[in-house]
Amino acid sequence: MKRFSKQFEIENIDEFKQKVLQFSQQFREVIYLESNNYKDKYSTFDAVFAFDAFTSLQTDAFNGFEKLKEYQTDSNDWLFGYLTYDLKNDVEDISSSNFDGLKFPELFFFQPKKIITIKDNYVEFNYLNLCNDELDSDFKEINEITLSDDLSNNQIQIKERISKESYLSKVEKVKEHIQRGDIYEANFCMEFFAEDVTINPTEIFEKLNAISNPPFASFLKNNQHFMMSASPERYIKKVGAKVVSQPIKGTAKRGETEEQDLLNIENLRTNPKERSENIMIVDLVRNDLSKTATKGSVEVEELCQIYTFEQVHQMISTIISEVPEKINPIDVLRTTFPMGSMTGAPKLSAMQIIEKLEETKRGLYSGAVGYFTPNNDFDFNVVIRSILYNKLNKYVSFSVGSAITSEAIPEDEYQECLLKAKAMKKVLNL
Repeated sequence: MKRFSKQFEIENIDEFKQKVLQFSQQFREVIYLESNNYKDKYSTFDAVFAFDAFTSLQTDAFNGFEKLKEYQTDSNDWLFGYLTYDLKNDVEDISSSNFDGLKFPELFFFQPKKIITIKDNYVEFNYLNLCNDELDSDFKEINEITLSDDLSNNQIQIKERISKESYLSKVEKVKEHIQRGDIYEANFCMEFFAEDVTINPTEIFEKLNAISNPPFASFLKNNQHFMMSASPERYIKKVGAKVVSQPIKGTAKRGETEEQDLLNIENLRTNPKERSENIMIVDLVRNDLSKTATKGSVEVEELCQIYTFEQVHQMISTIISEVPEKINPIDVLRTTFPMGSMTGAPKLSAMQIIEKLEETKRGLYSGAVGYFTPNNDFDFNVVIRSILYNKLNKYVSFSVGSAITSEAIPEDEYQECLLKAKAMKKVLNL
């Protein structure tokens, strides 16, 4: 599809982003990806908005990747959307029968009529030719929006799907599987939820993003379904022949003082349990990438590096590969999904075990949100540190998890979950 582009220089870029987010809410489908000025050698944009669907694909997990491959090939254009964790059922012979209060479609992508990309102080409008006559009027309307400082007074009663006692017992069951040799590691998750609530999704997103300031923040609207994400983790990116995956495993809290912060960083860096968690997943990702890689091209570029975010310190590794030109981009996703950082190792056994022990269908949580370009490149985050909302049934949910290994102490794992839940709890009780 042909597109028309026009660039503008904006003085107050942060205010402009807020106005675009507000402007976009008139449309049924919206995705906003925000880097919070995080720049590394794999950064492409500072922010991207996509809205006003021209075409879309919404389906369940059955043959989901094949349907996506057909849609992506036929569209030959920018596509934005998500893969839920339950697409694992398309990759492996697994089913999901746990409770689902959110009821998100299992796969959703759309071809936007309107894309706005931001890099430094430059904004580029990229519109399908069929609506290029709307570009200047949209720009004018966005600039004329008056932002409000009024805040909702949320006091939401958040519940735990799994009690602390049950959580501790389930972690022990995971460890029993490890001791029997069924698995080496499993990412076990729990849900926090609230029923019969009304929230303002854009306000919640902006507050969550402000207190977290993550590199892979995202906002999604698909009619009555909303996601507000403060994710620190990239799942996978493809640029030309190069593929990059950056799994997170290993978490430590921020210190009250600079000295305590530095001590927490060093403790995380040298913690044998946290390092073993990370290295296990690095091995899993290397194996997954090798399925589509040119022989000998899989490489660990960075191992167990510590990165600091507003709420936590994280241990992150970077694994890269090269793929032959004949490889379809959907096959790179299919052979690496779900991401190892959210499953465990070996992946299939870990998924089977956590499916039985968890009490909530993960859905979009621990799935991925991102985009494809017309050149068959893509970039996807991991949906963690995220609030999910079904506006129709007034159900709000967020989930957190931790990696369970043979050395895991159940009480410590529970406290790690509470640490990860802190930002989501805070913004839901403004």
